[in-house]
Parts: sequence; structure tokens; C-alpha cells
Amino acid sequence: MKVFDAHCHLQDPRIWSKAPQLIAKANEVGVVGFAVNGVSENDWHLVKQLGQSYPASIVPCFGLHPWFIQERTPSWFDTLKQFFDSTPSAAVGEIGLDKSSRGKQIDFADQVQVFQQQLQLAKDLKRPVSVHCVRAFGDLLPIVQRIGPFPAGVILHSYLGSAEMVPEFAKLGAYFSFSGFLMSMEQRKAKKMLKMVPSERILLETDAPDALPKSASDSLYLVEGDSYNSKELQPQQGIDDLSSASDASTMPKETLNHPANILNVLSYVASLLELTKEEVAEVSYQNAIRLFSYRAP
Repeated sequence: MKVFDAHCHLQDPRIWSKAPQLIAKANEVGVVGFAVNGVSENDWHLVKQLGQSYPASIVPCFGLHPWFIQERTPSWFDTLKQFFDSTPSAAVGEIGLDKSSRGKQIDFADQVQVFQQQLQLAKDLKRPVSVHCVRAFGDLLPIVQRIGPFPAGVILHSYLGSAEMVPEFAKLGAYFSFSGFLMSMEQRKAKKMLKMVPSERILLETDAPDALPKSASDSLYLVEGDSYNSKELQPQQGIDDLSSASDASTMPKETLNHPANILNVLSYVASLLELTKEEVAEVSYQNAIRLFSYRAP
């Protein structure tokens, strides 16, 4: 059974030094591909480095996340385009709109402007784009409708929108990616929404190091936080600082997620869709291969 993590952040400062270990552990449980999403000018070079270190399994993605748009430099967009010029395999992301408590601290008009620039760039480059949307689907849909459609694909990452919006997004080229955050949604609503998603549009992700699944039949893999300790990615021996547990409800809120936990997401999605894990794994894996033009080793 092969699985593709359609959205994660292995360059995140909390897990960067452990990335080789986390990739190796994920490989052991069947995760053979990772879409690693940058969030700001400060981490695009790390994402690119990961893509160069693991060309057979990592799809690098470059984008300016709404939480970090206030920190952008005047040349941010030119810099972003340079990363795409030098990285033909790259996708766009993570970009988006956010009206959460954190997002409300950032001017929404500014968010929209930066988002639209990057969304148009993804369309112009004919590359898939990973979109973050929190409490802003009513704003997102008309923008996607105006700029779209997107034959290369728009990934609605950690999708928690309504079932009713699924067909509208799907006809514009959207894929719906599900993470551990799905477990926070009322189960009846989650099931209704999942049943609306066309099978050829389903993706699975971890959003690691965030979105640790709350519960599932598989054991959870945990990792201690860290910070950047090197500008170069150095392989590390062993996985001494990784551990496993059966229930996240007893874990501290700051406990970190990593890609091997996609199996928990897989189990949950399969149970709601009333399908086997093998069926959902195969469908989502083939969708990711098609979307990212990914080739398994």
C-alpha cells in the first residue's frame, strides 16, 4: 500500500533537523511521496534543498502563506518567480486566505491581493497550487471562479468547507485534501462532505508538524520539537527521538505531527467513506501522481 502526503512542512523549524529521520520512518510505513510547502521567503531555500536531496519523493512547493505576508520584502514576488524558474518540478503553495483569530490580525485586503497574485501565477505557470482557507470560503470561491478554471489543479488543503461548496470548487479544477483536522469536524457533517467529493479529487495529507490526528485505529508517531541548527540537510542515524502512542487526546497541545501519521488520516477517511484503507490509499495515491506528475521510484 503506497500513500502520498499531499501537504506537509518538513522545512518547519520545529522538525527541520529531523527531516531525514521523519522521511525514513514515513517510507517504512508506505509513504513514498511528500509535497513540502514553503510559507515565506525565509524557508523557500530549505524547501528547494529538500527537493534536491530527495528528488524521487519530494515535490517542492513555494508560496507566501497569509500569516507571513506582513514580513514580505518589496522583491518577494520576483524572488518567488525565480524559485519557479530554477525548479521545474515545483508546485505553488502554501498560499491562501485566513479569517481565524490569527488571520484577523492581518489586513484582509492585503491577504486577497497577495493571494490573487500567486493564484494567477500558478495558472500562468500551469502548476498545481495548494490553498489554505480558514473561515473564508465565501471569499475564496468568487476569486477562484474569476481567475479559474485551473486545469493543473487547485488543492484545498485540510479541507473543512461545506458539502455544498464541493461541486462548485470541483468544476474549477479543485482537489480536496484531508488531514487530521478532519477529526475536529462533526462526524455527520464530515461524512456528508466526503461523500460529495469525486473519488478522482481526493487527496490525503498530514500538514506536519501540525494537525496531529486526534484518534484513529493506528498508533500515532510523535516527534520532539527542535529548531534550525544547520543550513545544510545532514542525514542522521537512528530514530531515537521518535515515539509512538495510541491516543492523541492525552498528548500536550504542542505535540508535533509527522508524515507517518497519514495512516491515521487514511483510516478515518476510509471509515467515513465506508471503503477499505487499500481502496482509499490507491485512489488518493493515483490522484497525487496525476496532480504532481510524480513518478514513484
